[in-house]
Amino acid sequence: MEILLVAEGTYPHVRGGVSVWCDQMIRGLRGHRFHVVALTATGREPAVYERPQNVVSVRSLPIWTMRRPAPQRRIARRPDPSAAIALLDATLSHAPEASEQFESALFELFFQARRLTDLGEVLRTDTMAKALATFWHRFHDGAPDLRLADALAALDLIEHALRPLAFQPPDADVTHTVSNGLAALVGLAAKWTHGTPLIIAEHGVYLRERYLALGSEQLGWPVKSIVAAFTRRLCETGYRNADLITPCNEYNQRWEKRLGADPAKLRTVYNGVDPERFPPAESEPDEPTLVFVGRIDPLKDLHTLLRAFALVLEELPAARLRLFGGAPPGGEWYLEECLALVKQLGIERAVVFEGPSSAVSEAYAAGQVVVLSSISEGLPFTVLEAMACGRPNVGTDVGGVGEAIGDTGLVVPPRKPSELAQACLTLLTDHDRRRALGLAARERALELFTITRAVDTFDEIYRTVAMSATYVAPPAKSGAPSQQRPLRTGLAA
Repeated sequence: MEILLVAEGTYPHVRGGVSVWCDQMIRGLRGHRFHVVALTATGREPAVYERPQNVVSVRSLPIWTMRRPAPQRRIARRPDPSAAIALLDATLSHAPEASEQFESALFELFFQARRLTDLGEVLRTDTMAKALATFWHRFHDGAPDLRLADALAALDLIEHALRPLAFQPPDADVTHTVSNGLAALVGLAAKWTHGTPLIIAEHGVYLRERYLALGSEQLGWPVKSIVAAFTRRLCETGYRNADLITPCNEYNQRWEKRLGADPAKLRTVYNGVDPERFPPAESEPDEPTLVFVGRIDPLKDLHTLLRAFALVLEELPAARLRLFGGAPPGGEWYLEECLALVKQLGIERAVVFEGPSSAVSEAYAAGQVVVLSSISEGLPFTVLEAMACGRPNVGTDVGGVGEAIGDTGLVVPPRKPSELAQACLTLLTDHDRRRALGLAARERALELFTITRAVDTFDEIYRTVAMSATYVAPPAKSGAPSQQRPLRTGLAA
């Protein structure tokens, strides 16, 4: 089969997490041919994964560059702003039909982006700024008027976000996006071009993570409000058009259903690890040691981990904390913040930032307990890998962390340093319990979270979706095609 695999900000340019999953799927499904589309910031990011033989193409789609994608052809007449105005109206509207209105407008903009004009010429205009200000006033009664600078900033972000609509997707049997949101726009483009069925996999909840990211960005609150509303409508459209949604945990389904996903189209597929790459650790270090493995990233909330470890040191002065992992490109500032906090807390002697590790199983073996302090997760590989190595986890109750750990470790609320510290102390000071939980963790990993199980499940899913999916195009206006080519009835050779 021909699979269009779409990722945003991950594979093949960033290691860890979702990228590991993509690499597993491609290498595990060698009988299928993959066309990889990577949504990137600039298009100049280097690949960090070796390209497997069954990856027949890799296309980078830069989203945040100043250069806009060129339309396939231009028209002499002035572009019609009605679809863009309808999209902005639906973005801010609270009306029950607003989600469907957004989808219809998005389809019209797809038609314009592909065949008629550059969407920047439609969105970056005084007309759009005035329309956005009007809708803001209508749907935010009592709020201050929308400033021109905020309207232009929001329109700029929306224009960047819509750039995947201009992409000419290959004709594949299935589109598989590793998240909702911008990646789903490529899936929608493939569906609206070829009628390709769409599978949306979710690791973290895309909308929730965008909400968290917007909170820390240097934007005015009206801009954040507009972008958040746009992202919500986009995610609703992705869920509604997906032929199957495959969250990696049960927790994600709550968000997906709330955003209009059909429960009949939801199927949880757990992530998996290779037990041979993560054998049981044979011994423990002499000193009581906590290990963190993962990106140095705000979503991992290492500030809470460091504050918790300072409390651990007060009760257990011999304790050590070793952090394995690096900051992603552009995220070096967070590592600097963490190093400054270590100094502020006076715990430099007991904390080591080890950097990325090429032998990850050895990183898990370097401590007695593996700790994760995240504020958002899907079904993190670090938890599953630690379990396969026979190490108990202390993790925060976000995403599928508690679902994965079960009764083989301890789970605490996020952003609670004192509770995280107490859980770590409990396991560091109780050898018998720690050993029993480690043995149980490996048994659970072998039963539920193997790569073979995950790969075989998606092999079956691809074939089922390609054979059974049906598609009806959104209502069309402005000369857009009213229906698409029907789905193929057989599989590609």
